[in-house]
Amino acid sequence: MSPIPRRSLLKAAAVAGAAAQFGRALGSRDAAAAPRAESAGDDPVILDWLEDGGLGAAPGSTVGVPWPKGVHRDDRTFALSDADGRAVPVQSWPLAYWPDGSLKWTAHAVSSGTGRLTLTTGAPAAPQKKVTVDRRGATIDISTGVITARIGRSGATLVKSVTRGPTEIARNGRLVLLRQPESEDGDQTTVRTERFDGAIDEVTVEQAGPVRAVVRVDGKHRKGHRSWLPFSIRLYFYAGADSFRMVHTVTYDGQQEPGRASGDFIRGIGVRFTVPLRDESYDRHIRLGGEGTGMLREAVKGITGLRRDPGAAVQAAQFAGEKLPDPATWDQRVTTRLQYIPEWGDYTLSQLSADGFALRKRTKKGHGWIGAGGGRRASGFGYVGGVGGGLSFGLRDFWEKHPAQLDIRDAHTDAAEVTLWLWSPEAQPMDLRFYHDGMGQDTFPEQLEGLNITYEDYEPEFGTPYGIARTSELLFWANESTPSAEKLAQQVEAVRVLPQLAAPPKQLIGAKVFGPGLFSAPDRSTPAKAKIEDHLDFLFTYYKDQVEMRRWYGFWDYGDIMHTYDTVRHQWRYDVGGYAWDNSELSPDLWLWYAYLRSGRADIFRFAEAMTRHTGEVDVYHLGKWAGLGTRHGVQHWADSAKQQRIANTTYRRYYYFLTADERVGDLMHANVDSDETFLVLDPIRKIRTEPYTPDRHALSIGFGTDWSGLVSAWLTEWERRGPKWEKAKARVLSTMETIAAQPNGFVQGAGLYDLDTGKFAIAEEPVVGVSHLSAVFGLNELCAELIDLVDMPAFDEAYYDYCRYFNATKAEQAARYGSNFGSLILFQGHSRLDAYAAVQTGDDKLADRAWDKFYRSDGYQESAPWKTEKVTGPTALVAGSEAAWVSTNDTALYGLAAIENLALLGHRMP
Repeated sequence: MSPIPRRSLLKAAAVAGAAAQFGRALGSRDAAAAPRAESAGDDPVILDWLEDGGLGAAPGSTVGVPWPKGVHRDDRTFALSDADGRAVPVQSWPLAYWPDGSLKWTAHAVSSGTGRLTLTTGAPAAPQKKVTVDRRGATIDISTGVITARIGRSGATLVKSVTRGPTEIARNGRLVLLRQPESEDGDQTTVRTERFDGAIDEVTVEQAGPVRAVVRVDGKHRKGHRSWLPFSIRLYFYAGADSFRMVHTVTYDGQQEPGRASGDFIRGIGVRFTVPLRDESYDRHIRLGGEGTGMLREAVKGITGLRRDPGAAVQAAQFAGEKLPDPATWDQRVTTRLQYIPEWGDYTLSQLSADGFALRKRTKKGHGWIGAGGGRRASGFGYVGGVGGGLSFGLRDFWEKHPAQLDIRDAHTDAAEVTLWLWSPEAQPMDLRFYHDGMGQDTFPEQLEGLNITYEDYEPEFGTPYGIARTSELLFWANESTPSAEKLAQQVEAVRVLPQLAAPPKQLIGAKVFGPGLFSAPDRSTPAKAKIEDHLDFLFTYYKDQVEMRRWYGFWDYGDIMHTYDTVRHQWRYDVGGYAWDNSELSPDLWLWYAYLRSGRADIFRFAEAMTRHTGEVDVYHLGKWAGLGTRHGVQHWADSAKQQRIANTTYRRYYYFLTADERVGDLMHANVDSDETFLVLDPIRKIRTEPYTPDRHALSIGFGTDWSGLVSAWLTEWERRGPKWEKAKARVLSTMETIAAQPNGFVQGAGLYDLDTGKFAIAEEPVVGVSHLSAVFGLNELCAELIDLVDMPAFDEAYYDYCRYFNATKAEQAARYGSNFGSLILFQGHSRLDAYAAVQTGDDKLADRAWDKFYRSDGYQESAPWKTEKVTGPTALVAGSEAAWVSTNDTALYGLAAIENLALLGHRMP
């Protein structure tokens, strides 16, 4: 990606920032004293696409761009131009603010573009065809200038109609849910399936153009008097587009009792549209995506391959999807017998695993299915329509989030029905029951014994999926005629890899967001630096390959990785308690996003994107008494009884939100603002307490590490976004910082008694040493680096620097400072980044030396590690591939973060 030209003021800011690495920045940070670096706002930012091809057939793209403090006022406007200097229409809005009120992040939506785009200050160009929103009447009507969608305000129909000019392309867009009260379980077999329809409760217009419009629809699936499985749908429209995007979220609130076959077993989750058909059946076309841009291309009534030939030109036109000439001009031996050619009205493409899809068709209901092909991995794309118009549709991550399915029904009639199944009704019912019967772990002592053997923190009734969620993305095109093969391929590619505009790493680094100074561009200028860069590349590539080899795919699983390897079985410990799914343990999410921020690599972005979608939805509760808490790593994502703030940590969501302005992730972060209330309903250390404990609203025991880092990340994000509760959030940030700093031992105190009403920690009367190796490995260092840069509070700074100074110190040094040492600690390599940060902030050369010493010569990954994989094949492994038996995800995340931060902070001090 192109470098960003910098003018003198930004150069001065960069020099000042570098100088501040070995000493505190001078000057007040409050709004009144913050300087306005207005001229820096003229510096252009070169935006580019993550992958080649630009926007392609997608409706539009939205990118987040960060800005240094004080550069842009909150009323700044932005313009966009292409490589030839032509104005490109853009819609911009603020995403976050610095404490002085200047812009920190802005979002920019475009509906056109293929190459690099230049973002500058100035008046934005208006699109030739604007998005308009009409809220009058019983529907909300959105026009892109090419298509118009009528959104329902109530009832079961989300999208009343989609028209292109005078032609209705689709109608009756609705949600479908199939519930199977009983699942196959032993000798008990399925008895019946119930259908629920999505029912609208609320509709909100979140944006109204001129380039981008967003409508949110919330509700539940209903049948009779029962409502369940809440949904939140967002529909995205861009100026001049013939398509729109849907972001579909469901939250599970059913009941599945372990050991019983009855309950709320989901048989299918789908989105359904009706597509009017007006053409003759030989002018109606079916397209279903296979592997890559491969495609089944057929007509409802085929006139190719017959015993009699209608003519080569006629056959070619049908295969191309073009209108056929009058049958009177064909060979009459075909024309007079058209009524005897079958009409194929129903098609189904089902992807029940990551490795196989099957395609079949039939003439109509009540008649037999005929196999129509298959393959490994379908694109999730389809089309039905005629020469007078039709609907293209696609489901992103189709095979990755199997079981998925595409249905076309009744294409031989005047209205076809299209269903995109997020969970295929041909798959086994969705079984979310806990995976074992407890094995006699009825008491805390027994559960702790279980923890000591399988690393699973079991507790009855805690392994529930109630409240977890999943988000899916869909695309729809309203075509004026059956698209050409080239256009269909472009639509397929947009479904498979949604085009994403991106700010360059230089802007992400230079704006000093996300822990200023903690990441820098990859640097191979010395052999030592090059070796670390090689190691970082190796680790990412290994995990990317392991996702494929181990098939870490599926509706609930895709986006997560495993925790620990079993060297004897040559297999990750997918079935051993807390060693299975990682669930953000020790911050692999953070490692991946830092890796992307410094490099701009598309493959890293896509990996981190999938992880953010997963960990923010599946590993966290969004309903019920544990809403706002996440689940510790385990065999199932919701299995472990440790429901903790550290997994719901907003830190892991912020990157994707600010880089893309994704509203769904924004919802997740807003929801965490009041998650301190969850400490009333669940005591995190209930199993090891020796004294009676009753949660007290005014004296909740909350740790300064994993607990507070999760809470303060939500408060900080709400504050900088100026969200609905930003003033409360700001107060919580400042009051907790103040009262942590005021503790006798600061961060080393370990925990404090928190008052939910005041947002403050009580100041302990006696100093305590309460250091855990986990305290700083869930984003604490990165958050504190941001807070220290944002807030002028020297006492807090010193409290954190002290924690950094002494975690990796000798026991004698710890005891000399705090009266006792920190006990048995681990994860020294990961904590070397704390040494590096404190060294830069305080100018302590000894800390700088210790940072590299702990990085190279403590625990974690050493230079003497193999740094390569070994091949494994049958019968050793299930499938042929590679293994690095010495790799564990805990070590990977900590090595990755330590390497990135140490290089950025102390790359010039490497031994």
